Amino acid sequence: MDGLTLTAPGLTSAQVARAKANHVPRRSSRSLSAILRANVFTLFNLVIGVLWALILIFGEWQDGAFGLVIVANALIGIVQELRAKRTLDKLAVINEAPVRVRRDGAEREVSPRDVVLGDLILLGPGDRLLVDGEVVHSEGLEVDESLLTGEADPVHKKPGEEVLSGSFAVAGSGAFVATRVGTDAYAVRLAEEASRFHLAHSELRAGVANFIKYITWLVIPIGALLIYSQLHNSADLGTAITGAVAGIVTMIPEGLVLTTSLAFAVGVVRLGRRKCLVQELPAIEGLARVDVLCLDKTGTLTTAGMDLDQVLPVQPDGRPIDAALAALAHLDSRPNATAEAIRAGYPATTADGWKAGETVPFSSARKWSGADFGEHGVWVLGAPDVLLQGGDCYDRAAELAATGTRVLVLCRADDLATTGELAGGETPHPASTPTTVLPVALLTFKQRIRPDARETLSYFAKQGVNLKIISGDNTQAVSAIATGLGIPGADRAIDARTLPHDDPDKLGELLDTHTVFGRVTPRQKREFVTALQSRGRTVAMTGDGVNDVLALKDADLGIAMGAGSPATKAVAQVVLLDDKFSTLPHVVGEGRRVLANIERVANLFLTKTFYAIVISLLVGVAGVAFPFAPRHSTLTNALVIGIPAFFLALAPTLERAKPGFVPRVLRFAVPAGVLCALAVLLSFWAAHNGASSLLEDQTAAVITLFLTTWWVLVLIARPLNWWRGAMVAAMAALFCVGLSLPFIREFFALEPGDLTNDLIAVGISVVAAFLISVSVKVAGTLRP
Repeated sequence: MDGLTLTAPGLTSAQVARAKANHVPRRSSRSLSAILRANVFTLFNLVIGVLWALILIFGEWQDGAFGLVIVANALIGIVQELRAKRTLDKLAVINEAPVRVRRDGAEREVSPRDVVLGDLILLGPGDRLLVDGEVVHSEGLEVDESLLTGEADPVHKKPGEEVLSGSFAVAGSGAFVATRVGTDAYAVRLAEEASRFHLAHSELRAGVANFIKYITWLVIPIGALLIYSQLHNSADLGTAITGAVAGIVTMIPEGLVLTTSLAFAVGVVRLGRRKCLVQELPAIEGLARVDVLCLDKTGTLTTAGMDLDQVLPVQPDGRPIDAALAALAHLDSRPNATAEAIRAGYPATTADGWKAGETVPFSSARKWSGADFGEHGVWVLGAPDVLLQGGDCYDRAAELAATGTRVLVLCRADDLATTGELAGGETPHPASTPTTVLPVALLTFKQRIRPDARETLSYFAKQGVNLKIISGDNTQAVSAIATGLGIPGADRAIDARTLPHDDPDKLGELLDTHTVFGRVTPRQKREFVTALQSRGRTVAMTGDGVNDVLALKDADLGIAMGAGSPATKAVAQVVLLDDKFSTLPHVVGEGRRVLANIERVANLFLTKTFYAIVISLLVGVAGVAFPFAPRHSTLTNALVIGIPAFFLALAPTLERAKPGFVPRVLRFAVPAGVLCALAVLLSFWAAHNGASSLLEDQTAAVITLFLTTWWVLVLIARPLNWWRGAMVAAMAALFCVGLSLPFIREFFALEPGDLTNDLIAVGISVVAAFLISVSVKVAGTLRP
């Protein structure tokens, strides 16, 4: 031990009250002002606001109904995002691991936001460093700075050395004094700089952004052409403005952004009810795309705790096994699950008189710990297949491990000097194992299998998600547990120490053909994730221990268990706060629901955009009257797009998301939109050449517009279960009601008085519907 002892008083209450606190923005949600800006101050809202004002000035107020829809959309978006924000903020508070500090001479736990400049902060394995500081006490303290530097090997920290926020303790214990907190801390400054210049890739977000960008560039010239055409060819300024506004408003997919945000927000709230914290919204998209799920055995398939089962002496000379176990188990002030299980059977009094000098704390890379107890000798405790090089004890340990039992070996050693580096290239403190060891006893532990593990694993198998069991434990033990849970290929487990660490292609092949891997080091877990991703896989990684942090960070989707280490929960995008493995199917299902339904909704909105572009372009070039007024588009858009979109965006689905969001939507929306536009124009011009009035001609066009876009809705809503069938039928019924009731007809300027025109419109709609079905089926976008 060196440096300041842990009896140092730390800050006083008066000093804490005056010191700067660690206030940083939460990662999981945006501010109220950001939510308001995102829903109100948008380019589309600005354009529609100007058009609304033009209608109120030059047209009839009924044609300005589309403006009220925008107001309603903004309000709905704000309310839903605020609901999601409240859910996320509450869950984020639950997820925040308390920080151990020493104040007024006593140890206490405080919220991360209550840490202040100058606090004496205590560290143990798995603790995440939230602020920068200077080490003042170290008992074999090792800190992993890989998330900051990319260097995977832990760094041994001595008093006087700097530690940075964003790193985490992996072994030993210690204390440091906070020197930079809040937005001055290194990790916070790093995150702010990264967020200014980079956002994690999201195909969905990028696709929607591209749609908006290109549509904006199309709206400007086509809108200008339409305005010129209507003003040039109409004697009535009000009619010209109304026609131009009808085309421009219909081109804008104003509800696409809203329903996308709404689907994400509702997904967050639904997952929040299951005590699942989504720390990054793009994670919901990742949930839908996952096709490989990597599971750490301990804490995921098994619960975090374990029970000491047997202590089996292997030497006949009556060595002090009980005292040695008690002394080793009580070395660390922050014991892991194994040490806690030993402590339960061997209290500290069993090791009276045993004082440790030099110590080597346990780490996931080493897989052993030890101490020099002076006259009582050097003792080490760890994995038999790491400490032993063969022999009867080694074989006995292997037999026990093959039953699924966790096995450790207690050994005497000449000293704590070590032999060299570990398999896979890791060099922990400073090497691998003591040079000479004598096995004294084998320890067996009972592991607790999660009761929901088998059912959850079966769900993923049925959904076509490949499972990979990746564990640092004995290979035979991991294989036995996986076999008991019915995981295919569990009998062909691989010892990760035999895997190539310099041939990613070979590693990828082995990962493709095998399911269970034992004795995996933290660095190898990271390599596994990278190798799978290089083969085009979308990888989710679950874990709870500090040895899972690097893999969780690199995975497409990191999922941490609620009982996991603070460092693990900090880097994961999703945290299962109630620690229930059975929540995972709901998590994946929610992601699939969001993505599949946003694609459906995008098909609806962009079909509308493309038919409006085609109609506006042809009307602008031909110099004729626009076939419908803004109030007509408000009615049809509400019935075939607005109202159904809300239902479709929230509907359940089990379909796994596939890449190619933008091309699929375009293959559907472009032909459907073009055919709808041609049908509407044909109906309008056929009616316009007769003796009917302009309102009757526009009504014929509106009938065609509704029927063709309603058929698009039918195709998108497939398969038609009871509620989807009821929804599309209800929309048709509402349109019929609108044509039948005089006051609705008057408000929406509908005049179905010319039976011939209306029947022609219906006939054209039927033909267009058939052609739309054929075109999207040929394009391969029609859902079964």
